[in-house]
Amino acid sequence: MKIKGGEFIIKETEARDVFVPEEFDEEQLMIKKTCEDFLQTEIYPRLEEIDQQKEGLMQELMDKAGELGLLAVSIPEEYGGFGKNFNTSMLVTDIIGAGHSFAVALSAHTGIGTLPILYYGNEEQKNKYIPKLASGELKAAYCLTEPNSGSDANSGKTKATLNPEGSHYLINGQKMWITNGGFADIFIVFARIEDDKNLTAFIVERNFGGISMNPEEHKMGIKGSSTRQIFFNDCPVPVENMLSERGNGFKIAVNILNIGRIKLGAATIGSSRKVIDTAINYANERVQFGLQISKFGAIRYKLAEMATRNFAIESATYRAGQNIDDAYNGLVASGMDSAKAKLKSTEEFAVECAIIKVWGSEMLDYVVDEGVQIYGGMGFSAEAPMDRAYRDSRINRIFEGTNEINRLLIVDMLLKRAMKGELDLMTPAQTVASELMSIPDFNTGEDETLFAAEKKILKNLKKAGLMIAGAAVQKLMMTLAKEQEILMNIADIIGYVYVAESTLLRVEKLVAMKGEEAVSGQIDMMKIYMQEAVDKVHLAGKEALNSFADGDELNMMLMGLRRFTKTAPFNIKDARQRVAKKLIEQNKYCF
Repeated sequence: MKIKGGEFIIKETEARDVFVPEEFDEEQLMIKKTCEDFLQTEIYPRLEEIDQQKEGLMQELMDKAGELGLLAVSIPEEYGGFGKNFNTSMLVTDIIGAGHSFAVALSAHTGIGTLPILYYGNEEQKNKYIPKLASGELKAAYCLTEPNSGSDANSGKTKATLNPEGSHYLINGQKMWITNGGFADIFIVFARIEDDKNLTAFIVERNFGGISMNPEEHKMGIKGSSTRQIFFNDCPVPVENMLSERGNGFKIAVNILNIGRIKLGAATIGSSRKVIDTAINYANERVQFGLQISKFGAIRYKLAEMATRNFAIESATYRAGQNIDDAYNGLVASGMDSAKAKLKSTEEFAVECAIIKVWGSEMLDYVVDEGVQIYGGMGFSAEAPMDRAYRDSRINRIFEGTNEINRLLIVDMLLKRAMKGELDLMTPAQTVASELMSIPDFNTGEDETLFAAEKKILKNLKKAGLMIAGAAVQKLMMTLAKEQEILMNIADIIGYVYVAESTLLRVEKLVAMKGEEAVSGQIDMMKIYMQEAVDKVHLAGKEALNSFADGDELNMMLMGLRRFTKTAPFNIKDARQRVAKKLIEQNKYCF
């Protein structure tokens, strides 16, 4: 059955239809091991040198990654790559995500630097650039942001003017926050031709001339990644280096950002896992009041929460990654060109990509913050490992579109799909509205099927989301787009539903694979996350309803919200204690 992007809010998904990380095959696990070994031997011993931007070091590390094939995982074989699927490239991003500034350089090169050419380039452009980008012989950067053009990416002022001979475009303008800017050989540059409504993209080689740079930016975190302002002064770009067609730049930017978002989510998992490992090790070593601090309930709470949130985001990320792979395979089977199918499949799951970006970056921020707290005073020392993790994490809520922009996009994309008839949101929303008028179902007959209670909770959380979104659309109509707080409340409900459901489906599948006893810790984490999702949905729902409804309508919907966020009593403290016990005994993140 073909799954549509965003459809999770109105449909139930079967556990057998999702991919879980425990299903990675032997070859994928070997790629994972290669990434882990690379971090251990090349990155971790040199973190200080990387942060100090030792001359030539990042290029050297990128070259080594290229030799191991880490830059070529998802590049088709005809261009010198390995042609692996999307979820395999996600696995590489996940593991390398623990590599601090190096992870940023690698992601910018393999993602926003390389993919525009791979997906939008003509055959000549792909043959010229992709093999050298795949090997690391060429390094890439992406030039979109300008001083007055950040979230509003299409408002850039950089100009491209055709010379009188018609052979070159002369690019003039300024770009900022350009990752890999200091050493990149190839720049994907977005500029406006004449008074075009949309930007156009160009492949610009550093040696074309007319390019100058400011010194490296001094940043709060990811200090080892090269970040420059770049100036183009009559930079001559051959007309054959226009990427795709005139005016298609904004579309390229948006579609490449979809991939960047889900990949960023994947990177936060690896980064978080490393912090959790470090925190557990420290808690097991640090002694206070005559006991290891890992024996204290307050510390165990933190470790269990860190692990639970990581597990939940990991579940959602690989679920969406597989959906993208399946959509791609379906499109290729129907005769679509491979590059076009790659873009189309990611675009289909743009809602999920945005959710994973937001929830992943906020999960990592939570994890590093608690990591510092577990270290106590040592956590604040630049000599201890939490300092770098804490500072490096903060950029993720800004990268690839701020979390605020992404939250607004989640709702905007869903509503646009409903307007186009691609997703029927209104029928289920109307069904929920009429359910509010009916007598509640007090049937307490126990359903014996596995996780029946959790599935019922999820069904109700979806109803809460549909009720609130449907009422907001009806009540506010054209002004809803301006009500950003309400839209962000709705986005929170949608996001928690998706991540909680992904966690439940993963655990249900694991029980089928290994039996309940073998995955008791995962079951606990799923139940912990489910309880927290219910609380978050209730709070976001209440805030939204109080913002636009009043009188009897408000009272009725608040009653409905209480009904849809009702759960049976659950001892969350004991569940956290059991999860923490497993982590502490194994002295690492073991799920």
